[in-house]
Amino acid sequence: MVDGPPSARAAPPVLVEAAADTALTVRATTAESAAREDDMSVARRSRGRALVAGIASSLAGKAVGLVAPLLITPVAFRYLGPERYGMWMAITSLTAMALFADFGLGNGLLTRLSRLYATGDRHAAAREIASAYALLGSLAIMLVLVLAVTIRLVSWPALLNVADPAVARDARAVVLLCFGAFLVNIPLALIQRVQYAHQQVGQSNLWQAAGSLVSAGLVVAAVAADADPVLVIAAAVLAVPLMNLANSICCYCWQQPDLRPRVRYVRATKVRALLRLGSRFFGLSVLSAIALNIDGFLVGRVLGLHAAANYAVILRMFAVLALFVTLVNLPLWPANGEALARGDVSWVRRSTRRMVYLSAAAVVLPALCLVVAGNDILRIWVRSDDLERVPAPLFVALAVWSVFVAVAAPFFMVQNSVGLLGPQFFGWAACLVVAVPLKILLAGRGGLPGVALASALSYGVTVLPAAIVGYRKALASVPARRSNSDRNGA
Repeated sequence: MVDGPPSARAAPPVLVEAAADTALTVRATTAESAAREDDMSVARRSRGRALVAGIASSLAGKAVGLVAPLLITPVAFRYLGPERYGMWMAITSLTAMALFADFGLGNGLLTRLSRLYATGDRHAAAREIASAYALLGSLAIMLVLVLAVTIRLVSWPALLNVADPAVARDARAVVLLCFGAFLVNIPLALIQRVQYAHQQVGQSNLWQAAGSLVSAGLVVAAVAADADPVLVIAAAVLAVPLMNLANSICCYCWQQPDLRPRVRYVRATKVRALLRLGSRFFGLSVLSAIALNIDGFLVGRVLGLHAAANYAVILRMFAVLALFVTLVNLPLWPANGEALARGDVSWVRRSTRRMVYLSAAAVVLPALCLVVAGNDILRIWVRSDDLERVPAPLFVALAVWSVFVAVAAPFFMVQNSVGLLGPQFFGWAACLVVAVPLKILLAGRGGLPGVALASALSYGVTVLPAAIVGYRKALASVPARRSNSDRNGA
């Protein structure tokens, strides 16, 4: 029997099966797209909440960090006496010059962990953390041994110009305490980077604020107990590493035990990768620090030390604005890293734009107040007849510089989040090349206002454009994954 031709209204079986397969594929693709959309929406909400909490807690924590020293300064000064207190502050200034002692490894860890947080690869994150602790722990141990061996080779009383024999006897003990606490804190401070990378910025900032409060409380208690002066200093300098230790125990033992540093998780490949990225952050930090802090030396050479002292006091007020900008924008670093690892470029664009407006607006108002009432503020704050009246152009130039810094900061956070540091290197190097001769030239012609004008001009024509170019380059290197809300223009 010969089969007849298929009905004109019936589709061939092959086409029917193909249509069914296509429908299944479309439904699967639609379901997968919807699942991605839900994941991205959840990630955006979580990221937004963490960012707001991070900014708020950063400001609150820094306020506590600024108030605590103000509370203990008069207590410690009266109890220790001018010479012993001055010796302590001189040693503290030496440790402040070693802020880059982790060689950028903390920043490198933050960048690498932010990407892994987006992928949810906890095992890889644990290996990164263990490798970072192994590297910085080894470095800290080595530096502590060097300190212990060399502590008696240096005549610290003579170096610190200590005249009182009783204070001179405490010099080595105070040096050992201050530098020892600083070195021990190098690996302990990694907990802050881990928490930032895992969107726990608020928790990290609360621990840091608690460290400042504990330090103040211990100093007051030691003074009330009529403790030995060295113990009073120990109470002040040991509080921060002890709080970082407590934070680490709380995090790795109860909150995130799967991230606890273990020897078996240490990988030579991770150590090398951290060293490569960390060394780039270290080099960038050194370069930017030179560019930002060379003014005192140049002013002293061209205009004299009296002018350098005046300029340093004025610049310190505007440095508070720069610190504020850094605090506000730092939570963007891990948030951007997590978003870009997911391909959520549109969120990074929107958040960067908003943070540029927020940072600029937050700086403009206090900068205008300094322009209008800067001399009155200086007179109330410094209370010294040696401080000369500051011309208005100096305040205006530093206000413009502060706004430039505020605008550039969010762009830098995007580049840092993906480890793109080349444009920043170029910008800061160009700033140094342009700023030094320009400041010398304008200082000779216009005095201190000329130096401030040179700072604003050099930053505006080198660092700010590099920040914008690097931002665009960082976004271009990430394949964007647009959500339905982005396609609809939300």
